[in-house]
Amino acid sequence: MNTQLAGTGALLRLALRRDRVMAPVWILVVAMLVLSLPGSLESVYGTAAERERLLATMTANGSLRALYGPVFGDSIGALTAWRGGVFAGLLAGVMSLVIVVRHTREEEESGRQELLSAAMVGRRAPLTAALLAALTANAAAALLVTAGLAGRGAAGALALGLGIGATGMLFAALAAIAAQLTESARLAKGLTGAFIGAAFVLRAAGDAGAPDGGSALTWISPLGWLEHVRAFAAERWWVLALFAAASAAQLVAAYALAARRDVGMSFLPARPGPARGRLGSAGALAWRLQRGALLGWSLGFLAAGVVFGGMTDGATELVGDNARTREIIERMGGQAGQAGQGVLADAFLATMAGMLAMVAALYIVSAVLRLSAEESGQRAEPLLANAVGRLRWAGGHLAVAFGGSALILLLAGLGLGIGHGEDIGGAVAATLGQLPAVWVIGALAALLHGAAPRFAVAAWAVAGAALALGWVGPALNLPQAVLDLSPFAHLPKLPGGQDPSWAPFVALTALAAALLAAALTALRRRDLAA
Repeated sequence: MNTQLAGTGALLRLALRRDRVMAPVWILVVAMLVLSLPGSLESVYGTAAERERLLATMTANGSLRALYGPVFGDSIGALTAWRGGVFAGLLAGVMSLVIVVRHTREEEESGRQELLSAAMVGRRAPLTAALLAALTANAAAALLVTAGLAGRGAAGALALGLGIGATGMLFAALAAIAAQLTESARLAKGLTGAFIGAAFVLRAAGDAGAPDGGSALTWISPLGWLEHVRAFAAERWWVLALFAAASAAQLVAAYALAARRDVGMSFLPARPGPARGRLGSAGALAWRLQRGALLGWSLGFLAAGVVFGGMTDGATELVGDNARTREIIERMGGQAGQAGQGVLADAFLATMAGMLAMVAALYIVSAVLRLSAEESGQRAEPLLANAVGRLRWAGGHLAVAFGGSALILLLAGLGLGIGHGEDIGGAVAATLGQLPAVWVIGALAALLHGAAPRFAVAAWAVAGAALALGWVGPALNLPQAVLDLSPFAHLPKLPGGQDPSWAPFVALTALAAALLAAALTALRRRDLAA
């Protein structure tokens, strides 16, 4: 046995055990994003004539192609690949980067990897185990997609499943390189996430200008390769070889870099102190630690708002006289039963505002759980040993998390208004109107950290469940009692023609405040994590 790989099996079992909750949730989200589509698409585009009109509309509508990509076939399977393939690949990439960085750079940053390396563990074993954990997750997601769509065509289902899994592994290999280059897990995730975002932007720009997806920009992006697998539409199996070649090249680079550095070191070390400027409070330190992530989220939400706002007219054109599509959009936008193209545009803007708010819930969870990272990384204890109380320390991070969520929703609203070209104030009100629900999810994350820090990661499941209910719930026509499990379901959808009641806003804000009070009380009374 190669001594460089000694202990890989044990490390893989440890990684799978640590991911026994997180990984299945991610796998189900990736798979259900795709598997929830055929039924709803069949109800919306049930006839060949409706599907032909969709293809004609998408060919002429660059803004919608930028979001979803071109349509290569008129079967339900082809429409499923068009509607969900890129987003499933995007989520598989995020899942992979989280898994790989968690079991490489995070282990080194916490000091656990140094302890493990003192045992019978080869030099390449940690990286190999992390990549095998990512491979297991991507294979499971690919298998679920393939099995779930096999009835629509075995070849197409296999092509889509393999494409999604291959996309995830390509970004896993990229995350492995980032983990060698950077000194912190946060920077490794940010660097890989930036590449994933760039891949989406390149694909969107290429598809917006080329109805057949043949733009050079599309071919530069791995997400563009996923499109060109053309599942359920004369599959191009050779495109999968591009994923294999790119992943192999990146893995060679990752292993070469890993062999040339010591544990805990990196090729891009952090700038040594002292830090520039003056850190006079725990809040200032929290801002210093989180400002980079907030800047990235802010720019992303502003850009997303502009894109979605610009899609409004194209979306209403795509809906046309399709009653089922109109029903789904109006139900998500909270204006079902009303008529008129202007009402449909408002419903679409309200839907986009709601979706952006649900994604903002992911930001607030990540910002709140920075408390857990600081505590488990043993950086909180030296700080609290000085004249800094726990409430001041936690309050600084919570202020950034809750204030940051308000900022990114404000920018998203500005982007929606600018992109649509009408009523910027109404668009801002639509996004900020979802803020109390975002705060409730952030407060739940804070409560989990304060009362049960070992289970704080479950806050991601809460945010993911809210996103899933809001995303696919209306399309699946789920009962209102199920939709009401999400705090977003209790808020009025803006913009709209009627004045909303203030009661839901006040009630959810009060609930968030109560949960925060309980979280801080629990944090004061427990011991710090060892």
